[in-house]
Amino acid sequence: MLRWTPPSAELRGALHAAERWLLPAACLLCDRAVDHDPADPLVCALCRRRWRSLSEPQCPRCGQPTAGDAGCRICAGWPDALGMVRSAVWLDGGTREAVHRFKYDGWWRLSDSMALTMQRLAPLEDAGLLVPIPLSGRRRRTRGYNQSEHLAKALARLTGLAVDAGCLQRVRESGSQTALSPQARRANVAGAFAASPAAGDRLILVDDVFTTGATLVAASEALKSAGARAVVAVTFARARRLLG
Repeated sequence: MLRWTPPSAELRGALHAAERWLLPAACLLCDRAVDHDPADPLVCALCRRRWRSLSEPQCPRCGQPTAGDAGCRICAGWPDALGMVRSAVWLDGGTREAVHRFKYDGWWRLSDSMALTMQRLAPLEDAGLLVPIPLSGRRRRTRGYNQSEHLAKALARLTGLAVDAGCLQRVRESGSQTALSPQARRANVAGAFAASPAAGDRLILVDDVFTTGATLVAASEALKSAGARAVVAVTFARARRLLG
């Protein structure tokens, strides 16, 4: 089982210093000059403040902002395998640009800025293993990395939790989810994951964007079938609610 623990503070400091020597001290999103902040070197504080947090109250299970006692249509049909899910910010404006650069432009170091925004999400408050949502082999070869794995490792550095990047595998290409309805998304990822035995562990799925929860549900079902004690999830951003 592949479990990753955060590097030492000394090594992190050396790596940040080397990066700042190679890269200009400018925000990746707005190009304004920024201070040499070893905790968050790529996105300025102003851009981070523009990332809009989800409002309260939220559905106790899936974290979708709700109108008081109204029933939640997002997680009403979820199986018991997936517990609490929380997201840090809405996917709009500068957040959308950050996610695009993170996933498609090679800027995996944006994971540090995203993790800073996510570190106080409720599923991270208790002990557990961080499990990144895996990419298909084709997508990983195309991008050169798995953005969710980098996000999990950034969260590990902030929380002290370990990362298990080996207990969940994607065993089927699922195709793009972008233009699919919620029902089609669930069918698209059904059976897409397999898991190694994880009996007794509390697992925290990590992904960049929550849209309908279909990917998280499919992954959680695989992990529970493999023996996980509990499965919860965190994401950086959340797309606006889709109906249907």
